[in-house]
Amino acid sequence: MKIDLALSPNDLLPAIRRMWDLSAVKIMSIDRSMDRSAGAPVHTVAGEYKPRGWTDWTQGFEFGSAILQFDATGDESFLALGLDRTCSDMPVHVTHFGVHDHGFNQVSTYGNLRRLVDEGRIPEDPWQLEYFDLALKCSGAVQANRWTELGDGYGYIQSFNGPHSLFIDTMRTLRVLALAHQLGHVMKGEGDQVIPLLGRLIAHARTTAQYGVFYGEGRDIYDVRGRTAHEAIFNTASRAFRCVGTQQGYSGFSTWMRGLSWAITGYAELLEFMETVEEEEVEAFGGKSEVIAMMETAAAATCDFYIAYTATDGIPYWDTGAPGLGLLGDIYDKESEPENDIEPVDSSAAAIAAQGLLRFGAWREATGRNDAARYRQAGLTVLRTLLSDRYLSVDPNHQGLVLHSQYHRPNGWDYVPPGRSNPCGEATMWGDYHMRELALYVQRLAENGPYLTFFG
Repeated sequence: MKIDLALSPNDLLPAIRRMWDLSAVKIMSIDRSMDRSAGAPVHTVAGEYKPRGWTDWTQGFEFGSAILQFDATGDESFLALGLDRTCSDMPVHVTHFGVHDHGFNQVSTYGNLRRLVDEGRIPEDPWQLEYFDLALKCSGAVQANRWTELGDGYGYIQSFNGPHSLFIDTMRTLRVLALAHQLGHVMKGEGDQVIPLLGRLIAHARTTAQYGVFYGEGRDIYDVRGRTAHEAIFNTASRAFRCVGTQQGYSGFSTWMRGLSWAITGYAELLEFMETVEEEEVEAFGGKSEVIAMMETAAAATCDFYIAYTATDGIPYWDTGAPGLGLLGDIYDKESEPENDIEPVDSSAAAIAAQGLLRFGAWREATGRNDAARYRQAGLTVLRTLLSDRYLSVDPNHQGLVLHSQYHRPNGWDYVPPGRSNPCGEATMWGDYHMRELALYVQRLAENGPYLTFFG
């Protein structure tokens, strides 16, 4: 990536406001046309959102997008939409024991609504606030209950593949455990055993840092500092780590770039959260300094890898090991080519990672560390590209917001336009949601508004 060191949040504000204008039309279009009996919207096919997936993990992104639209613009029709849909459609997700996606679904909806109450943007109704809190508490416990214990401070939330499987994605969903802990929820197991939610959050982050993130230490011959594996697989009988793998990437020994992005933003926002946690709360789980050092090491490595392995405009190709990349020339020394016919880019990975880069930079600055500006400016550089006409969907008839996003390349689930051999020109619900969250974060910086966090 070629980082623009002079770019400021104010420079991007006109483009961000244009994005919200486009976003409003798309949110209403999806709500009018979506057949909810078929499932949650996942990705666009010829410009129209369709369901497609293993679970309804994207429902919260849809309704959360309406809430963010209100947050950014003050248009109360979007608040009403987000609130109504959350109350009618999201309760089923709160007690879904079969997924690792609670931080996606519930924090995007109940979490954003609760944050707006805290900020005074929504009038405080004690019973409504209690409803939001209860949903987040229950969701955090349900997520934490999906657990494989490894011992010695290690363990992980199981992916939907089963008890042997840890996904890198889950780093971004740990925030629901953080909120449940912050709200004072007490999770109990057999015999009234208290199960600390903060302890499970830390153990999962530690296990992911150990087995899902690489540090250039010779772990295998593909060990490049900052790369990530989509999946870490364990023997549940012996608790031993067995191998890396992937579901949506090209190989366990290459880096699926959206997985990398989940790690970047997951660790960066948890570093911010840990600054609000008292030392005595962490003492039983390794101590605050150890936990912060572990998260900082993982965040720095993954952020540096992203900067090194993206095009000059900050957009990644979908996987660093994709077999056709060599045919595209030196992809890291030129701008991305989203409409090439060899290997697709993934703009959703960029939208997710940019927020993590910004947050990691902000955390480093707030704690007196070096190189804060490098990460902050990298995040702004990525956002500028996403706001350009090459990536932002300006067609009001296209329901997607950020074009050239990928869902599942190995399964061939992404739409390939007629006359082409490569998917392009389409959007995903997580890419669009994270674009809105990213834009809101930078908009608040430009307008000197409250600093945006999931935990208030």
